[in-house]
Parts: sequence; C-alpha cells; structure tokens
Amino acid sequence: MANSPQARKRARQNEKNRKHNASLRSMSRTYVKKVESKIDAGNYDEAQAAFKTAQPILDSMVNKGIYPKNKVARIKSRMTTKIKGLKSA
Repeated sequence: MANSPQARKRARQNEKNRKHNASLRSMSRTYVKKVESKIDAGNYDEAQAAFKTAQPILDSMVNKGIYPKNKVARIKSRMTTKIKGLKSA
C-alpha cells in the first residue's frame, strides 16, 4: 500500500494510464479483427480498405508505446500477405 503522498499520486496515475492503454489496445485489436474478418470472407477490396484504415492506427500505437514496433510490423506484414493471397486466388 502506498503511504507517502507521492506514492499515492503515482498509484493513481498508473491506474489511469493502465485503463487508457487498455482501451487503445482494445481499439487496435478491433481494427485487426475487422481486417481478418474481411480476409476470411474472401473479399479483396473490402480487406484492402479495412487494412488501409487499420494501418495508421497500428502505427500510432507504436508511437504511443502500446506495442513494440516489430510486433506491429509483423502484424501488418502477415495481413498484407493474406490480402495479396486473396487477389491471386
């Protein structure tokens, strides 16, 4: 338990930041799921459009420190590969 005023304030800030980061993480997951659902449906154009909206959001999560840049790069790369596979199929 935090006893000093500084520790109490830090605990309040940590909790506030944790909730904020959780909402950002949830939002980015939702956008990734939207792209995945379009890919599973097999619609190339809709998947491409969903990816174009998800891409800047994922990039902003890197800048905010929510995800490491390599994780976002890996997610985007895998989605791009799947979308390209739809076009050839």
